[in-house]
Amino acid sequence: MSEGTDAPVRVLIVDDQALMRAGFRALLDAEDGIEVVGEAANGREGLELARLHTPDIALVDVQMPVMTGIEATRAIAADPLLGGVHVVILTNYGLDEYVFDALRAGAAGFLLKDTEPAELLRAVRVAARGDALLSPAITRRLIGEFVARPPDRTTAPGFETLTRREREVSALAARGLTNEEIATHMVISPFTAKTHISRAMIKLGARDRAQLVVFAYESGLVTPRER
Repeated sequence: MSEGTDAPVRVLIVDDQALMRAGFRALLDAEDGIEVVGEAANGREGLELARLHTPDIALVDVQMPVMTGIEATRAIAADPLLGGVHVVILTNYGLDEYVFDALRAGAAGFLLKDTEPAELLRAVRVAARGDALLSPAITRRLIGEFVARPPDRTTAPGFETLTRREREVSALAARGLTNEEIATHMVISPFTAKTHISRAMIKLGARDRAQLVVFAYESGLVTPRER
């Protein structure tokens, strides 16, 4: 999030539909503590504006001309100067193939375009804090995608460096448990659980909890039959 306790959450809107951009801008600009710093009509423009403004949040549509939301997400995630930009994917269809690929590309989470205004505002603040925008219910739906269509197994770089505790908390997070639930399960404090998860993400190069879930399944740390 932007530095300073009173600094607003800075948001970039990337969507090829002008009406959709206008609706999001009107909602976000009316909220105290949130500032829209730019609008883009395609992924390439979005990437350029992200580099120009370094927003806290980029709300990115999946399907756009010139450069898709997935391509833009991947480019943002790969740019070390944009490490503080959290991409939230906007979609009409829920957990479709596009969203699944976007999470792999580095998105912090996703929102349905018809989400309630209060939920959108909450989501912006959650993502700006650096938390993955995946509630336990959404995480379990993501797991369902792995169960239905298990991806090719690849070991994430750094996976072998995880400690036993870090592997355990990663597996529990991949099953959809919150930090508090992980703490109860392992008989540790929520802060310790969060610390283990943070260290695992650093070692794996995961931008957030969403990617940690992806890595846990792709590396075989968690398998569908364990559900």
